[in-house]
Amino acid sequence: MILTLLTAPAARAFTAHRVRKLSPFLTSAAAERQYHQLPQPHLRRSASRLFSSTSAEPVVTSSTSLRGTPPTSFDDGTSPFEITTPIYYVNDKPHIGHAYTSLACDVVARYMRLSGRDVFFLSGTDEHGQKVETTAREAGMDPQSFCDEVSQSFRDLLKLLNISNDQFIRTTQGHHKEAVQHFWKVLQDNGAIYLGSYEGWYSVRDECYYNESELVDGKAPTGAEVKWVKKEDSYFFKLSDYQDQLLEYYESHPDFIAPDSRRNEVISFVKGGLKDLSISRTTFDWGVPVPGDDDHVMYVWLDALTNYMSALGYPNTDAGSNFDKFWPASLHVVGKDILRFHAVYWPAFLLAAGVPLPRRIFAHGWWTKDGEKISKSLGNVIDPVDLIDTYGVDPTRFFLMSEVNFGSDGDFSDEKMIYKVNANLSNELGNLNQRIMTLVFKNCNKAVPTEIGALTEEDEVLLATAASLRQKTGKAISTQTIEKYVQDMVSMVWDANKYIDVQAPWVLKKTDKERMNTVLYVLMEVMRHVAVLYQPLMPTSSNVILDQLGVPEDEREFEHLGKEECKIQLGREVNKPKAVFPRFEVPTAGEPAKA
Repeated sequence: MILTLLTAPAARAFTAHRVRKLSPFLTSAAAERQYHQLPQPHLRRSASRLFSSTSAEPVVTSSTSLRGTPPTSFDDGTSPFEITTPIYYVNDKPHIGHAYTSLACDVVARYMRLSGRDVFFLSGTDEHGQKVETTAREAGMDPQSFCDEVSQSFRDLLKLLNISNDQFIRTTQGHHKEAVQHFWKVLQDNGAIYLGSYEGWYSVRDECYYNESELVDGKAPTGAEVKWVKKEDSYFFKLSDYQDQLLEYYESHPDFIAPDSRRNEVISFVKGGLKDLSISRTTFDWGVPVPGDDDHVMYVWLDALTNYMSALGYPNTDAGSNFDKFWPASLHVVGKDILRFHAVYWPAFLLAAGVPLPRRIFAHGWWTKDGEKISKSLGNVIDPVDLIDTYGVDPTRFFLMSEVNFGSDGDFSDEKMIYKVNANLSNELGNLNQRIMTLVFKNCNKAVPTEIGALTEEDEVLLATAASLRQKTGKAISTQTIEKYVQDMVSMVWDANKYIDVQAPWVLKKTDKERMNTVLYVLMEVMRHVAVLYQPLMPTSSNVILDQLGVPEDEREFEHLGKEECKIQLGREVNKPKAVFPRFEVPTAGEPAKA
């Protein structure tokens, strides 16, 4: 346990401030209860004047370690962490949905790494199936060449978005196909597969079978066209055998599927009755051959879902292997349109094979544009490459992760993006950093002040709020409420802006130089916390700010936030500040946005 000190008046002011801010509508009794439930602020007193105080009455509090993340019902906060995007289907070039899923996973993965967690972040492309075979033929290409070209466009997008995935898997890779065939044999040996015949409705676009009762105006629930598949030989997975087991698992693991609205949808679907699932086809060739029966290729989803294990070296499950280290996966992030495959079929396959289930599946929503559904026919497809070309990488990352509650649908417009980027980044964060560093550069001999005075209650409250930011953002990331993480960060910057306006160091330079130095130092220390904790969302911009603050590159992980020796060093030289975020103009009709 780390012991920390905070003056009694500051502690009372800080906790009361947090109760007011977090619960403005609480009754006085409820506010008092929340006061006692709040994690105590963490602010250590230095032996020097650095954190001296006018009060002699210290409050001793305890702080949790800055390594690891807050534990949840599905994650202990310290174990190795596998996070996955779905592998993206290569029938077309990447769009905003692929960027959105990848960014969400990247923010979580980066946060976990900076927290000291051992992370395996997986993405890739799904390259088999009838749709790919047909699209390649229409393009005048053989399937493998077509897959090579489109798969590269996804890798290019991940690089452009500054996505930090540890591996990019392709289902056409030899090891993956071997893993899928091994998995099939395990299912077969366990009596979960049998040969029969299939006829029914099938959507090539969705690569999904649909019951007659699921069709809406003759189409799939997703709006995709369906075709009647005439009776053909097919291997079946005994999905119906796992209906009760799945329902029992959902009941005993309420956080297995998130958000709750999606969990309810899955439970309703399973309670409606599960039929055995056709898992092979004979009418096309582009897929993984069924072991011992080359007339059949595997159902593309059985093939695709296995990537989460094959990337870890499955079927090698020996002690010390990557599979042994990272499985079960900590978090699958998917779009809501493919939740059925991940929350019903995938756990049923794993139950049949005797493999542990992933710990959590989170389904996010879809994007619209200007209030309309995105479609090629409307000509309103959002190209993530265009967004980056117009607004830059970090502003794009910031907007997509902050505009809507993660899990809900969101609407994109250039006006919304410009407003948010200008307000939260250019006006608030960027301008705050520019004001602080310009004042330091011009009034403190181009260096952090060499001496500062005693901290006031206002100083300690702001520093304590910054010190609590790690815990608050950790809770948000651990539960995938990514927008709450961003809100916490924006709120901290707002508090710092209010502080600088009230303290007015530009006035203090004429009346109280020591107080000016203290205020600027407090602001630099707060900005250190802000920039370190913004790294998962805006890695490049955050490190530009940390460079301007003079924070060494090897002191930018979360554990350094609580170390006395890693605080802003008095007397350290600073460089002339430069603007971090541009400001954009709202475009006129038909014109692109301009910085």
